[in-house]
Amino acid sequence: MRNQMKLFSGGANPALAERICEHLGVRLGEAFVGPFADGEVRVKIEEDVRGADVFVVQPTCPPVNDNLMQLVLLMDALRRASAERITAVIPYFGYARQDRKDEGRVPISAKLVANMITNAGANRVLALDLHAAQLQGFFDIPVDHLYASPVFMKYFKHNGLKDMTVVAPDVGSSKLARGYAKRLGAGLAIVDKRRVSDKKTEVMSVIGEVKNRNVLIIDDMISTAGSITEAAKVVHDLGASSIRLAATHPIFCGPAIERLNKAPVREVVVTDSIPVEDDRRPDTVKVLSVARLLGEAILRIHHAESVSRLFEAELDD
Repeated sequence: MRNQMKLFSGGANPALAERICEHLGVRLGEAFVGPFADGEVRVKIEEDVRGADVFVVQPTCPPVNDNLMQLVLLMDALRRASAERITAVIPYFGYARQDRKDEGRVPISAKLVANMITNAGANRVLALDLHAAQLQGFFDIPVDHLYASPVFMKYFKHNGLKDMTVVAPDVGSSKLARGYAKRLGAGLAIVDKRRVSDKKTEVMSVIGEVKNRNVLIIDDMISTAGSITEAAKVVHDLGASSIRLAATHPIFCGPAIERLNKAPVREVVVTDSIPVEDDRRPDTVKVLSVARLLGEAILRIHHAESVSRLFEAELDD
């Protein structure tokens, strides 16, 4: 007989945790997560977890520091309460940008955060569209790295668009775009750009055909929306019939909303890996849920079944 499965959530995205629980037919575990008077994070598990197989759903999205502390303190509390196994379900992994020492006297933040999560009590990690795939190797525990592509593929296939070209907004996104282009039976184009400074890039050329094509620009996240909206402007000027943007993680910080609202795009398709507040929602946004995808992965982990089968398969209703 397998240990009882329990799900808990921090304060980062409780709505997603509730949707995962609804898919699994279980209730969300009771826990208090809030601040002390001085702003420190306070956590208390309010039910018995002894011997349980526990999953903690907590993206480390902005405010990153608060949400990261909630995650590690929840796991520490669960470990000290004698949970049998703890899986950190991290739909968005913050501190992923500094994954190597690219100049002198800088930290490798991603490795430090991976160590924090492991030392806090995680026995396993379930992540979604990591900013860099090599982050899996930063953990000394098993990592299941899911992709949101089944969710996006289902949506765009049902959209019925013809004469489609998938565009990578930069060379770094070309592998991701190539995978979508192959599965959608679409063309592929890549925006070639050069970084002028830390805050500015300059588009040099577009490799591939976008004129009179329905364009889908794909990336793993939209942060300030600079690169992806600049790519949209370029393909628009080159005669694209329509332009849609898609990204797993809607961070939407800084001038992102203003840029997206001004961009020549029909739709901005994102997931609920990060909550999109009404006052931070672009006019053209469409949010797809990854609750079923994560729920299926949680169920497979609990029953010691293959998670890799979810990498390519489209999810049924």
